[in-house]
Amino acid sequence: MRRLSLTDFVEIVSKSGTPKATKVRQIKDRPDYNPSLDYYKQIREAIVQMNKEDMGADFLDGVIMNISAKKRENYAAIKAGYDKWCRKKELIWFDPPTYLYERSGISVSVNPELGLKINGRPYLVKLYFKPEKLTKNRVDIITYLMTNCLKNTSPKETTMSILDTRNSKIIEEPLPDNTLEVLIDAELAYIAKLWDGI
Repeated sequence: MRRLSLTDFVEIVSKSGTPKATKVRQIKDRPDYNPSLDYYKQIREAIVQMNKEDMGADFLDGVIMNISAKKRENYAAIKAGYDKWCRKKELIWFDPPTYLYERSGISVSVNPELGLKINGRPYLVKLYFKPEKLTKNRVDIITYLMTNCLKNTSPKETTMSILDTRNSKIIEEPLPDNTLEVLIDAELAYIAKLWDGI
């Protein structure tokens, strides 16, 4: 079974033509996961740890101080946005479920980083760190897969969401769109065909 992260899948879907094939080839040919090549690993893990262990926001300052200089500016922007979003919210951790969505011999890891009760309401939260604006297409695919795969293993009335950390904005799941499942499955079939042919 060929495995993609949710980020990989969304990156492929957002491209068309030759760039789509190029992205599939890059993912197929890249070496096994190496933490040193995961640009956002330290800040992602720190935000998870901070919420899971109920640490203060100062915890992220320590992470940023000990990060390489070339990452510091981006990490500081993420922390500033995250701090602003957290302000005046009661956040209580719960373990987020995960799922492998499998079609056409391709599996996609659906794995929100945070399970949080935000002012008493349960949310599953996928963290978004990049400076590029989140497009509606990306939001719809991520929240659809989270809803489709994780709703039954989440607390009752959980809201699926993406947190745009730099902009301090949480984006909640849109209204259901039944055409998305067909689109996602067609994309996975197309990716499988590309994967075998390049």
